[in-house]
Amino acid sequence: MSTMTDPSKQGFRLSQLIYDTRYRSMTIQVVAMIVLMLFFSWLVRNTVQNLEALGKDFNFGFLTQPAGYDINQRLVEYSSQSTHGRAAIVGILNTILVAVLGCTLATVLGVIAGVLRLSKNWIVSKLMTVYVEGFRNVPLLLWILLIFALMTESMPQPRDFRGDSATASMSVFDSVAVTNRGVYIPSIEFANPIFTETWMNWLLLLAIVVGAVVAIRRLGAWATAKQEATGIRPTTWYINLAVFIVPLAIIMTVMGAHFDIPALTGFNFSGGTHLRNSLIALWLALSLYTGAFIAEIVRGGILAISKGQTEAAFALGLRPNTTMNLVILPQAMRVIIPPLISQYLNLTKNSSLAIAVGYMDVRSTLGGITINQTGRELEGMLLLGLFYLIASLVISGAMNIYNNSVKLKER
Repeated sequence: MSTMTDPSKQGFRLSQLIYDTRYRSMTIQVVAMIVLMLFFSWLVRNTVQNLEALGKDFNFGFLTQPAGYDINQRLVEYSSQSTHGRAAIVGILNTILVAVLGCTLATVLGVIAGVLRLSKNWIVSKLMTVYVEGFRNVPLLLWILLIFALMTESMPQPRDFRGDSATASMSVFDSVAVTNRGVYIPSIEFANPIFTETWMNWLLLLAIVVGAVVAIRRLGAWATAKQEATGIRPTTWYINLAVFIVPLAIIMTVMGAHFDIPALTGFNFSGGTHLRNSLIALWLALSLYTGAFIAEIVRGGILAISKGQTEAAFALGLRPNTTMNLVILPQAMRVIIPPLISQYLNLTKNSSLAIAVGYMDVRSTLGGITINQTGRELEGMLLLGLFYLIASLVISGAMNIYNNSVKLKER
């Protein structure tokens, strides 16, 4: 009688790390990680040694030293006695401001131009073609300088608004003045602010707006669920209006919010908000330049949708504008969003060209004057690169979340 026995299991052998496919990929990754860590270790050690040879150390203490220079365009309080860290924050906020404004306007221009490029009207289509080809084939820096020169040379001087013989006048109910020194617009001031820092009061208002938007979305989801259950959708528009307006009106009344209208006093305008030519030139140039690329992305996304979708919408009696807004564009967004993210990133990083027209962004403050004054080139450039890295990751993350919300979902 014979018996069957299990084959003896062999133990783990080091050769399996190379020849066994179960372990080989892990071995390669570990070796690559070790080599990479050794390279960065050598790079850091070599940098420290070179700094020591130059009589320098590596620290960020310069951020607490007085900056000693002024910043003409700022969103928060700042003076020449503020620290380099405060100057860096002002520059970061200026960069974020022009990036947000630029992305918003570029998206609007790009979507409009992309749709109109497909228009059956020959003149409209060719005008949009001229815009797209003209802006995307000329360097961005030239557009920035051109718009800045036009604003500086062709706009009226503040003295042209004075007296009975004035050759220029304010617009929008005498509240906006466009001059060769910039644009003066009304600003919202708080007579009884809750916080001493102005930006904190605006942050509170932003939090209220975000909370109202979240509440409105949840109310809309409830109305949709109610409609699916009963077939009747509750009327919620007046509730949405109240949720958005009432809290905002209460907090602004408590803080004594009022408009500060710019007025000509002496040789210049005072009051309101001063948008300098450098900001306007950079904003418009970035928007128009990036909008040309977005227009091509939008056009390609629309062309990627089957013509059968349009024909089916027309068969249901939908008009062309309704078809584009409700049928074509929502489907095209799945194609448009990925390359659109790259354009937003490019616009944010291209804002560093602000130094050409004197707009004090983070490149001009932290990456320019601060480095020149303190001699901390390495630390300043590391912080500058870290800011752009974080900004790019935030933009990519936010857009990827939106992209996931519009992509096709399997059932």
